Amino acid sequence: MLIKFKIPKTILWVVNLFLIFILIFTVFRIATYFAFVPKGFSFPDMLPSFFLGIRYDLRWVAIILLPVVLISLIPKLSPFYSVTNKIGWTWYLAILTFITFFFFAADFGCFSYNRTRLGASALNFFEDAHISLSMLWQTYPMFWLLLGLFLAVFFFRWMYRRSHGNVRTKTDGLGIPYRRKWFVVAALILGLFVHGNFARSPLKSSAAFIFGDSFKSYLALNPLQNFFSTLKFRSPQYNESKAREYFPVITRWMGLKNTKDFSYQRESFPSGNSIESHPNIVLVLCESFSMYKSSMSGNRLNTTPYFEELVSQGIFFNRCFTPHFSTARGLFATLTGIPDVQLSKFSTRNPLALQQRTIINDFEGYEKLYFLGGDPEFNNFNGLLQNINGLQMYTQEKFQKPSVNVWGVSDKTLFQEADNILSKQAKPFFAIIQTADNHRPFMIPEEDSAFKKLELSNDTLHYYGFESSAELNSFRYSDYCFRKFMESARQEPWFHNTIFVFVGDHGVSGNAEAIYPSVWTDQRLTDEHVPLLFYAPYLLEPQNHSEVVSQIDVLPTIAGLLHQPYTNSTLGRDVLATDKKNNYAFTIHHDEGRIGIITNSYYFVKNINFHDEQLYSLDKEPLPYSKVEQDSIKAEMSELTTGFYETAKWMLMNNK
Repeated sequence: MLIKFKIPKTILWVVNLFLIFILIFTVFRIATYFAFVPKGFSFPDMLPSFFLGIRYDLRWVAIILLPVVLISLIPKLSPFYSVTNKIGWTWYLAILTFITFFFFAADFGCFSYNRTRLGASALNFFEDAHISLSMLWQTYPMFWLLLGLFLAVFFFRWMYRRSHGNVRTKTDGLGIPYRRKWFVVAALILGLFVHGNFARSPLKSSAAFIFGDSFKSYLALNPLQNFFSTLKFRSPQYNESKAREYFPVITRWMGLKNTKDFSYQRESFPSGNSIESHPNIVLVLCESFSMYKSSMSGNRLNTTPYFEELVSQGIFFNRCFTPHFSTARGLFATLTGIPDVQLSKFSTRNPLALQQRTIINDFEGYEKLYFLGGDPEFNNFNGLLQNINGLQMYTQEKFQKPSVNVWGVSDKTLFQEADNILSKQAKPFFAIIQTADNHRPFMIPEEDSAFKKLELSNDTLHYYGFESSAELNSFRYSDYCFRKFMESARQEPWFHNTIFVFVGDHGVSGNAEAIYPSVWTDQRLTDEHVPLLFYAPYLLEPQNHSEVVSQIDVLPTIAGLLHQPYTNSTLGRDVLATDKKNNYAFTIHHDEGRIGIITNSYYFVKNINFHDEQLYSLDKEPLPYSKVEQDSIKAEMSELTTGFYETAKWMLMNNK
């Protein structure tokens, strides 16, 4: 029909291409819906997201096609001027298709793992491209995935060429003149699509959050839109005036006394809990040590029987939460006492946030050691660790045994090396051992034939929170390595005067409904819920704590056990102190913009992108509060949660 209006061939081809690309984007959004739609949502519920999503898709399709129209204003550069031009433009479209498909594939993987759209935070792993790609190659069938991607791109290039040929066939001999006005009109229409609005202000990503629901918002956005719109969050942002505004709120809630005007610094001195024997400290940061997958939660698969034995002999916190998900953020929070709240970029990768004060430097007379089976340059662990004065680092390059996978030597080897080195120390020591095996690609060394793998049905695995037998056995292997380490350490003279501290670097999202109420799964508390154990059978009386504590409390609590004064200038606190006030943990899901506070009774969560505040019971459903009581709690917790967020942002830049 358009041929009747004597529209130039290039514009006709652009119309065909436009329809092809819109179809590609739409099919991807439909696939995302069917793959990840939460329980309780129907397709009609998502129609507003689809309608808004079309506007975002029109923008990116227009961005792809606008160069074809603009450059073709010069007739000699038109796709129909020569065979060379046709080849060049079809390859241009093929390359853009490859990039689009790459974003779609990465987004699908991100959604399946984190339940969020691909954002600029993915660049955290691009900065360690070699390690990240090695992990992907060892975990997934990357050859076949890449082959499929290339075949898809070549198929669409064939479609572009065929569409080009169809236009030429239908228009040859019709004497359609070259008229620049059609190119100007097409450019204006595409420009309007890029703008996204008839109003003066352009369509922004924030418009997707009008729905007040994360999934509806992410379904509307496409990965290209979400990725490029979140790039701005890779620079640190804080507002000191807001941090000052919330200072009274935070100090009151934390029960801080004798604090100066806008200073969180407080001096702590030995108390009745402190141990005068200058005990050694071994802090084990356990990779992906998710509480609901462990024996301590009551999981019927009994994955960590040895660790459960240790728990019965130590001080155990069964409701410890990390502030966030990811190893780099977990290491940062543990060593600094500050939640890593920077959006889209790890603070270990931010030079402005890298210089941090740590309580470890207050441990006078102690040797400081760090053990990692892999490369400390990953996510710039090394840069953060430089804040520890006199730290001795033992990492992959210093170990004799070969690497098992991309993460370096096995955890068993790591523990063996640590045991050997710690046994040679003449002074009290503070040692950090960071494990890595309980992570994709879930590989167990062949040499560990004494470890017996389990093979269970997928239904059983999924019911108890595991995605595969490989993940289950990797989790069980962690327990095996803990056993080997502790059995060896017991034979050493330093064991009797050592406090072992085990804490997960983060949890893992998944189905925890066999163990905990549905809110733990639906609201992804499983991402942050980890075991915390202080084990020293000759120094500490066994205790079982059910109150909520945080990963940022680990170092202040360790410091409280040592008979030394220390200075704390962060949001972490000694959870064994008798005068601690409220029990709570701050959490943040960066990509979704959700911040919250977990207490003994409930979980309050709000969104920084749109107004949405929710209160969930951790144990009893429904909430055991009246509407008036809930509104009162929300008002208090909303102020506190925002205060924690603003204060942590300020501390990232000012904890020197």
